[in-house]
Amino acid sequence: MSALRLLSSAARHVPSALALQRRGYAEVADKIKLSLVLPHQAIFTSADVVQVNISAASGDMGILANHVPSIEPLRPGVVEVIESGNTSKKWFVSGGFANVHPGNKLTINVVEAAPLEAFSLEATRANLSEALKVTAGNGSEEDKIKARIEADVYEALQHALGSK
Repeated sequence: MSALRLLSSAARHVPSALALQRRGYAEVADKIKLSLVLPHQAIFTSADVVQVNISAASGDMGILANHVPSIEPLRPGVVEVIESGNTSKKWFVSGGFANVHPGNKLTINVVEAAPLEAFSLEATRANLSEALKVTAGNGSEEDKIKARIEADVYEALQHALGSK
């Protein structure tokens, strides 16, 4: 019985402790500080942006100010940065991690990234076709696995270019 009183006593004190941690909706005027970083280059360094859309492993998501802190692995896809005035910049990334920190900070670490307009749909289709031939061919298992990864990236890039 004393354990039950202890739990009920603890439950009465929890709401006041959590009241300080309540989260609300992002305000339109709120910004998030974005750092988009490659091993050899920083594309953004603590830049104030309105929203960032990412291709997370768990699904596509938009990140606004006051987003819940989290770590998201990225799959090959587009990182879209929406700045003030609804101007948008898009990069295709091969994968990486997005870290949403408390205090409206977002860090995206990727191995490779390039502006989406730097890619050609025709070249992407040709490279995808070549990678798929290797996966269906008589090569070594290692070559087939590498080609499958390459094909996955080209498929994501083709999808991104098709929906520009």
